[in-house]
Amino acid sequence: MLTPEDNRLLTRVGPDTPMGRLFRRFWLPVLLASELPEPDCPPVRVRILCEDLVAFRDSSGRVGLLDEHCPHRRASLFLGRNEEDGIRCVFHGWKFDATGRCVDLPSVENGAALKNRVRIAAYPTREFGGYVWCYMGPPEHQPELPRMEFGLVAPQRRFITKRRQFANWAQAAEGILDPTHFSYLHIPISRNRDAWGKMMYGANFSTTEVDPRLRWVVEDGCPSIHVRPLPNDLGMTVAGKRRADGDDAYWRIIQFLMPSTSLAPGSSEGENYHGQTVVPIDDENAWVFSYTWNPERELTEQERKQLGSGSAVHPALDDQFTPKRNRANDYLIDRELQKTQTYSGIVGIGEQDTAINESQGVIYDRSKEFLVASDAGIARMRKLWLETARKLADGIEPVAPSHPDGYKVRSGNAVCPGSMTLEEVMVRRFGHVHGHLGSMYDGGAQQERAAGVPVA
Repeated sequence: MLTPEDNRLLTRVGPDTPMGRLFRRFWLPVLLASELPEPDCPPVRVRILCEDLVAFRDSSGRVGLLDEHCPHRRASLFLGRNEEDGIRCVFHGWKFDATGRCVDLPSVENGAALKNRVRIAAYPTREFGGYVWCYMGPPEHQPELPRMEFGLVAPQRRFITKRRQFANWAQAAEGILDPTHFSYLHIPISRNRDAWGKMMYGANFSTTEVDPRLRWVVEDGCPSIHVRPLPNDLGMTVAGKRRADGDDAYWRIIQFLMPSTSLAPGSSEGENYHGQTVVPIDDENAWVFSYTWNPERELTEQERKQLGSGSAVHPALDDQFTPKRNRANDYLIDRELQKTQTYSGIVGIGEQDTAINESQGVIYDRSKEFLVASDAGIARMRKLWLETARKLADGIEPVAPSHPDGYKVRSGNAVCPGSMTLEEVMVRRFGHVHGHLGSMYDGGAQQERAAGVPVA
C-alpha cells in the first residue's frame, strides 16, 4: 500500500507536481494522426496533463500543438481559422504558426513591429506509429522518440486506437502490471476455445480447437510472479509462471516501459503483438492508446475488421473514443453470461479492464489496499515512479528518456522446461535477456522514414 502522501504524489499530474514534471520529460502520444487528416483541416482540442491545448495541421502538413487560448483576450483557438501555415483567432485576427510564433496582428496599429514580442505556448510534435506525439518538458532536455516496435513496422502491419478512461492514469497502468488477473477477469468459465474466441472476437470466431494456453491459465490461477528491472531505469519485466503439461511451465511476459507503456504477454511467435500507452488527461481521466502489430506480415482485412469492432486490447468505440460498453450503461454487463459463461459478464478484454479500473473510483485510495505476493510488479513499478519523480524534484534528470533504443523490446509467452529461470526463458524466447530486438529495424534513414520515424 501507499501512504496518502505518496498516493497524491503518484496520481497528480499538473505542471507543478512531481509526477507531472516526470511525464513531461517523455514523448507522449496525444492524438491519432488521422484526427488531423490533411493540411488546413479543422483543429482539434487536446487536454493532456491538465493543460488545454489545440492541435492543427498547417498548410505544409506540420502539426502544431498550442495553448488553446489566444494570448490577447484568451478566446479559444479551437474556433480559429486554419489557413496559410497558421491558425488565426476569429476574435481579432491574431495568427500563430506551429511553433507558437505570432505571424500577423491585423487589428493592431503597427502590428508588424509588435508581433515579434507576442508568442503563444507551443510544444514540439512528431508523428510516429500513426499517432501524433508531443514533448512538454524543457527544450534542453528534449530526447529522441522512443523506438517501440509497433511504430517501426510498416503501417500495413499495425492497427491503432485510443480510448478514454474515466479514472486516474495509474489505475490503467497498474492493471496492466498484474499477470494474475487474466485467470479471472478475462477468461470464460468454459475451457473450450470456441467460448474463449467468441468472448474475445465476437460471433465471427468459430473453431473447436482446444488451446492449451487457455487451459493452463484456467487451471493455474495463482502463478508465481517474477520481476526484473530493465536497464537504465526503463521499467520492468513482469512475468507470470504457470504450470503447463508434464514438467513444463507456461510463461506470460509483460514489458512495462517508463512512464506508462505496457507490452502485453499473450503472444506466441508469429502471432500479433499488442501494447498500450496510458497518458493522463488530468488527475481524473486518461487516454489509453492501444496498438496491435505483426512484425512478419501485413494484418488482414478480417483482422482489422475484428479489431475495429472490438477485440484483443481494442474495445468497440463511439465517435468520441469512449467504449460503447461504459460506466454510463454499466458496461452492458450480462448477468446470465456471468452466471453461465464468463467471470465478468462483460464482453471484451479492453472493456473488462476499463470496467475494473473505473470501478476503483476516480482516484482510488491506495492506503486502504491489501497487497499480496502477486502484486510484486505493481509494488516495484510504484517504487520506480516515485523515486524517479522525487529525484527529478531534486534536480536529477530521469535516465530512461535518453535511451530511446531501449524501448525496442518484445513481450509474449513461452512454454519451457519448468526448471528454467526467467533469464533463460527470455533468451530462449527472444534471443536476449531483456527481450531487446538488437539491430532489427536498424536499416538506415530511408527505411526509418518509410516506417514513419523522423530522421534528422
